[in-house]
Amino acid sequence: MVGVLIRMRLLLTKRGLSNGWQGFTFVLGIVVGLFAAVVTAALIGFGASDATKGTTIAAALFGVWTLGWLCGPVLIGSSDETVQPEHLRLLPLSNRQLATGLLAAAFAGPAPVINLIAFGGLVVLAAQFGWAASLVALIAVLLQLVFVVLLSRVVLAWVGAAMRSRRGKDVGVLLAGLVGLAYYPMSWLLSHVSVLRDLPSGAATTLRWLPSGWSAVAVEGAAQENWLLALLPLVGLGAVSLGLWQAWSVLLARRLATPMNSVAGGAGGGLLSRVRQDGPVGAVAVKELRAWWRDSRRRATLLPILVVGILMPVFPAVQGGGTGGVPFAGVTSALFAALAGANLYGYDGTALWQTLVTPGAVRADVRGRLLAMLVVIGLPTLLITLILPGAVGRWGVYPWVLSLHAAALGVGVCSALILSVLAPYPLPPRTGNPFSGGGNPGCAKGLIQFAMVFGQMFAVLPVVAILLIGRATDLKAVEWLALPVGIAIGVAAAVVGARFAERRLTTRGPELLDAVRHR
Repeated sequence: MVGVLIRMRLLLTKRGLSNGWQGFTFVLGIVVGLFAAVVTAALIGFGASDATKGTTIAAALFGVWTLGWLCGPVLIGSSDETVQPEHLRLLPLSNRQLATGLLAAAFAGPAPVINLIAFGGLVVLAAQFGWAASLVALIAVLLQLVFVVLLSRVVLAWVGAAMRSRRGKDVGVLLAGLVGLAYYPMSWLLSHVSVLRDLPSGAATTLRWLPSGWSAVAVEGAAQENWLLALLPLVGLGAVSLGLWQAWSVLLARRLATPMNSVAGGAGGGLLSRVRQDGPVGAVAVKELRAWWRDSRRRATLLPILVVGILMPVFPAVQGGGTGGVPFAGVTSALFAALAGANLYGYDGTALWQTLVTPGAVRADVRGRLLAMLVVIGLPTLLITLILPGAVGRWGVYPWVLSLHAAALGVGVCSALILSVLAPYPLPPRTGNPFSGGGNPGCAKGLIQFAMVFGQMFAVLPVVAILLIGRATDLKAVEWLALPVGIAIGVAAAVVGARFAERRLTTRGPELLDAVRHR
């Protein structure tokens, strides 16, 4: 059974490589990952000749890779579920057999191989201290790889289970946000790569005590011929991995036994039931608002990005870097939250055919989705934009934040509409993990999001230019002039995005339908 699942995973990965643009970006992601892995292995293996300093470097970099396994799938929705548990529901397999088979299939992809190369730097470091340390390092690297893969699977399965149920929605939101915030300690470690050997003793000790640093501690113990210190971390990693495997098997059993419906809640009621649905556009907008509220896949995409976008300028202030960026939290949150709409038709899947075969439905569908995105993203981010500058006493930045927010929101929605019809991809079924990227390689989505952010920043340059002129001339009237310019850019971008999406759906509808169809 394990061999069958591994071959299935490799076959599906091979098919993904031949899938045009997605295959290209997948290969590009592998190349970038290999480069990062080689650099990591070199830093660990040759960064220090002393066992203590080498252990600090290894523990820090292992922590970065571990956090990458946690926050990456949550932030860009690329949790791999090439082989879904639901496909094996009818087979006579126990929960532990299923967990073992899926775990073996998880190691068949390129990501574990890349991580093995990165962790292999520990073996190079240990080779300086004899064959015993090398043997300990080899075992530690394998256990470290098993640990990070299982940790990622368990955390995402736990958060995903909460996000699929109405009762656990609030808990899922909190957990997704906290996992996404792992970006900040990871960025802190990356910013201190050049001084890893001279980290403060408290930080170095913390990195050693975390499970991500136990394999490095084991090598340090073997280098010092302290065999108790060498064996205890290995036993600890094995015990933790065994516990994670057991937890994963339990989560898989609950996932298969419990009816999962990502569209939670009743069919009617609530505020949306009292909203007037004048015409097809209004009906589509209300339908989309309900979907954003109820569909766990949309929440899993939107909420972590929204939380991270808000806290990106706030986090430096917490670290003592001043409150200069705090008023712009609404702008950054609008900038990043628009990324959640980069695959609007992927959420619908083959239901897109109903829009394509209904005369005149394309225009109403695109504009209804546009209005829904403006409400879902615009209202909370505008509220943040209005509150934070006054809360921190920065009243003079209101022309800046309001004009940039209007431009960023409109351009972001424009980018989301264009990419939804230009580069759609299938999403997992609603019974699957909402953080799964489906048939789309994670790198493809990451590159698309990068292109969106770059385009948004370029489009708001006229607003920035007016604001800078107003600041240089010390004329508030000139700064406030940026607000109508920002609104105009946002409206124009939204109109351009809607028209492009309408034209693309009309002329390339069958190709889009094929692109969002699960193979």
